[in-house]
Amino acid sequence: MQDARTRDAEEDRPPLFPRLTALDPAARIDPYPVLAEARATSDGGMIRDARSGCWLALDHACARTILADFEHWKNPERARPEETAIRRRRETTPEGLDFPEDHRVSMLDLDPPDHARVREPIVAALNARVAAFHAEAETIVERVLDGLDGGGRADLVAAVAEQVPIACIGAILGVPAEENDAFRCWVEGLSQTFNPSRTAEESRTLARSSNAVAAFMRRALGERRGRPSDDLIGDMARVQAAGAPLTDAEITFNLRGLLIAGHVTTTDLIANAAWLVLTHPDARRRLMLEPGLWAGAVEEALRLESPVDFTWRIACRSGPMGGVEVGEGEAVSVFLRGANRDPAAFEAPDVFDISRRGVRHVAFGGGAHGCPGAPLARMEARITLRRLFERYPAARLADPDAPPAWRGLPGFRGLERLEVRLD
Repeated sequence: MQDARTRDAEEDRPPLFPRLTALDPAARIDPYPVLAEARATSDGGMIRDARSGCWLALDHACARTILADFEHWKNPERARPEETAIRRRRETTPEGLDFPEDHRVSMLDLDPPDHARVREPIVAALNARVAAFHAEAETIVERVLDGLDGGGRADLVAAVAEQVPIACIGAILGVPAEENDAFRCWVEGLSQTFNPSRTAEESRTLARSSNAVAAFMRRALGERRGRPSDDLIGDMARVQAAGAPLTDAEITFNLRGLLIAGHVTTTDLIANAAWLVLTHPDARRRLMLEPGLWAGAVEEALRLESPVDFTWRIACRSGPMGGVEVGEGEAVSVFLRGANRDPAAFEAPDVFDISRRGVRHVAFGGGAHGCPGAPLARMEARITLRRLFERYPAARLADPDAPPAWRGLPGFRGLERLEVRLD
């Protein structure tokens, strides 16, 4: 176990956390060398990044153990004062919000018993909707792909990867189709929630977008009470009327969270996976011959180019994690991307292997706080990718020599654009 002298020495190290995310220009292009180096020098998968105010969990076994422990906390206010990386979540709420108190009811930050009280009815209703959504998802994908017809060149991010998720989660929530474009703009604005370096104008955009979505959600929930509807917002109005102890803020803010996650991360999943298929011709040929491999291709894309960099836990007790002693109230950032390329867990971890079997990735986190939208994201990606390459078998990178254009949003990995030729 790491001793106190080692911990004291780490106070003098430069911050590591930013170097593992898109905050660092090199990591924006390729985060994997520094992740591998950090993992190799860790103590049982753990490194204390004192300058950033958190522990970093970097290997697969350590990540799975931490994520599976339902007792660890998520509420940033339970972290020690020096755990600045996690406590900063409470400091990045922009000015000008109509409902600033809503940010304290996110299921992402709640601990028991409130976490289960809020999450379980929302996720149960969402899962029921997703289970019956496959045919409608296929219709949405076909409609989006129809928009590519007649064009020799397209940006798959803007034309496909952004369009499918917002249409799907919008349909599930009950957003009128004619408002999808407005919602897509609002959700793009909401993505600035995760940008600690946003400009003043980006903060104003965030506040405007947050207020617009909050107003829509509250209005829609109120309307469903008087006029039932067959959608997720209607489901939540019925659950609340049946006695579920959920406030309007808890329902509307967490549905907003589903909207953000259902757009940003699924957009990245679809675009990242399309890029991997386009740049791996052998895998592409296999997929054309064996469509049953598309599910494996999506899982491998999730592992190899995970849309989300990290999730976090706050130690609920003092004790061992990996090869170190972690104190109660210390924050742990679990680097999903590092765990998903751990050579101790995955053979040839940097290879895109669509028939990979065995150990599961942690791209969706895990445990009590696992991604509630994972089934929908998987469905959208499988349908979109299969139909995209079936309809456009000649699709190829417009400029195969150009490096991929990765976005600079910290905490996420996704392409800004993916230019292809379809003819």
